[in-house]
Amino acid sequence: HYEHEKIVEECIQEAENRVPVIAGAGSNSTEEACKLAMHAAKAGAQAVLVVTPYYNKPTQDGLYSHFMTVADAAKIPLIVYDIPGRSIIPVHDETLAKLCEKSELIEGIKDATADISRPPRILRQIGSGFSQLSGEDATALPYLAAGGNGCISVSSNIVPKLLSEMHNSWANGDLENAFNIHLKLINFHDAMFCESSPGPVKFAAEKIGLCNSEARLPIVKIAESSVSKVLSALRDIELI
Repeated sequence: HYEHEKIVEECIQEAENRVPVIAGAGSNSTEEACKLAMHAAKAGAQAVLVVTPYYNKPTQDGLYSHFMTVADAAKIPLIVYDIPGRSIIPVHDETLAKLCEKSELIEGIKDATADISRPPRILRQIGSGFSQLSGEDATALPYLAAGGNGCISVSSNIVPKLLSEMHNSWANGDLENAFNIHLKLINFHDAMFCESSPGPVKFAAEKIGLCNSEARLPIVKIAESSVSKVLSALRDIELI
């Protein structure tokens, strides 16, 4: 917890209000998530990202109460992180709509379902004021085309400039350039998820001199077959 809070504080200090900071505050314990969210708010974060509780498998009513309780504690905007691949339980569209109806602080979703049919459904239920952010790089551009608003990205840890250009091109109507960047990066996106994240992205970060690839257990060094995939992807986009 000390390290978590210190990293949030240092990110906010480094950003110096140049960009908003969304602090991770997720836990499968509502009480713990509230404490992390309140710390983030006190430190100066503009929003918190709160994952669906993992392992204990709450019902949709439980999810609703969890997110409402954390939002009430933090008193800053909350982004729901829906990742059933890691948390098992999905957030139903109806639950999102209920959250938005009852709290002005529920402002968006990090949608890691890779379901590009979802943005228009949410748009019809909730409206354009709700921020729909893909949580899966390989479908980020199709997600935008379906009515999404952006992406909370793994690949941008390594290629921030290219992905910024892709999103700006989309926003400015230069669809050809946006697609060309998407096409250029698709193998790289796949390589970043050839094993459980953050193994591959930390290895890539080490290869371009950002940090060490060491991770804490139970994440271990990526396999040799994965090393080959990540190195090939980095060469393909001329980063090594």
